[in-house]
Amino acid sequence: MENTIFSELKFWLMMIASIVMPFGIYSYLILKKAISKKTTLIFGFALVAIAGMDVYFLKVFSAAAKLSPSLADDTIFVSEISLALYLVPAMFGGIGVNIISHVLIQHLDEANQRFKKEHPDS
Repeated sequence: MENTIFSELKFWLMMIASIVMPFGIYSYLILKKAISKKTTLIFGFALVAIAGMDVYFLKVFSAAAKLSPSLADDTIFVSEISLALYLVPAMFGGIGVNIISHVLIQHLDEANQRFKKEHPDS
């Protein structure tokens, strides 16, 4: 078998972590009728962490592709196509940040309402 990134276990583990895990999180969040803020916040941070991990591995694969004799690696990880690969972690990270922001804004709104009830004169 040709020495290529596509034959490495870490490439396939990254693919599973990059695609299966985020969609599993999305599915859980959508299908659940009731969910706690804590769980939602954990899933938001998980999406951001997955995005960070993806960017790291894309950098590692890009460096490895330059040293690999395989042209298939260069086509994906060294060419302009590699820029498109960074859109996936950017999307997951952005959605994760939006989920975190939603939980924090909701918490602040509730805290503000409690403050208004406890201090009606302010």
